[in-house]
Amino acid sequence: MSVTVYLPKTGMGIQEGTIIKWLKAVGDRVEKGEPIVEFETVKAATELEAPADGVLAEILVPEGETVEVETEIGIIREA
Repeated sequence: MSVTVYLPKTGMGIQEGTIIKWLKAVGDRVEKGEPIVEFETVKAATELEAPADGVLAEILVPEGETVEVETEIGIIREA
């Protein structure tokens, strides 16, 4: 089973965010609630927590890229 990681909407009027840094690499084990990526919006820089336990299987949006909120940015698969 896999779980998609989405760039969250962090507030009213926030339409996009930029991936600052992935804190985990593809193949790394992640635990639900653990920070896995830093992103920035017009209001603030924020860490996004893993929505599930597993392994970071894919990074869909690389560091430095700006995408709309609710865009798929990564995939976590069961270990």
